[in-house]
Amino acid sequence: QIKAMAIAGVKTVQYSELTATTLAQFVATSDASGDRLVMLDRDESGLHAVQLSIEGRALLDTPDLIVADIRDRARLDQVFADQRPQVVFHAAALKHLCLLESQPEEAVKTNVLATTLLLELSTKYKVERFVNISTDKAADPISILGYTKRIAERLTANWAEISGRPYVSVRFGNVLGSRGSVVPAFREMISNGGPVTITHPDVTRFFMTVQEACQLVIQAGAIGQPGQVLILDMGEPVRIVELARQLIDASGRSDVGIVYTGLRRGEKMHEELMGEGERDYRPNHPLIMQNSVPTLTVDAIRAALADSTPTALNRISSWPHPTPVALDTLAALSA
Repeated sequence: QIKAMAIAGVKTVQYSELTATTLAQFVATSDASGDRLVMLDRDESGLHAVQLSIEGRALLDTPDLIVADIRDRARLDQVFADQRPQVVFHAAALKHLCLLESQPEEAVKTNVLATTLLLELSTKYKVERFVNISTDKAADPISILGYTKRIAERLTANWAEISGRPYVSVRFGNVLGSRGSVVPAFREMISNGGPVTITHPDVTRFFMTVQEACQLVIQAGAIGQPGQVLILDMGEPVRIVELARQLIDASGRSDVGIVYTGLRRGEKMHEELMGEGERDYRPNHPLIMQNSVPTLTVDAIRAALADSTPTALNRISSWPHPTPVALDTLAALSA
């Protein structure tokens, strides 16, 4: 009997681009009869919603629902010791790019340090397969979000090397219908009479449906080799202004305009799925590219955080005490 554990959001701000709820639904309804799914989230309302969507009931009275914060070492150690999962899907992240630019220490605590803790405990308790959900912002990153998620990819590769097991990252772009997605945001703006705000008339992003993303994440997790990043084929990038116009037209309203606000710090005009030195290599699946990732050790992070000078980042929770860390340190660690 396989036991899978889905790690969801750790803050009310956001889950990852992929909704952990839908990923849990796909795992729960897979053909592997007799398998067990454990869902962990700091958000009790999120657990309520996912149990209702999977079981048609939400009494919150089963041991498969766990309230925990992935920043809490003692609590997570207890969970891993009790549950002994064989597969871990790590979909917890802080991921709103602009918010993290102003509060980078929170991004480091969750996207880097908590991911390290999950990888450490997965190795300690001999988790057979670990799937870290990443983002296209990690490809040649220029933002706090991108830096921290790229560091998480490198940490995953390091713990794959330590454990000798297929601990992998799966990287993709925006997911239509996920929490925080641009589509519901645009619809809300339209329903309020507009205007719809867009950063730039030429800005593009990659999109896929939640169902496509979940299917490919599970398949990527199955075929990935230790330490790899598996990059999902997102198709052609979409001009955000065209998406907005389609939604405005579909609403039947003629009084909603579009306002351009300008690119903000950390934002790209066009996202990439592959970074410098990565290649379009698809040995096992036509929609999944597989690339190796340079490892990054916990000692390297500890040393970098301890020795850097404070600039863009404030004090963060590190080992064993808060230490200053500079923006260029994150950039170096993510390279």
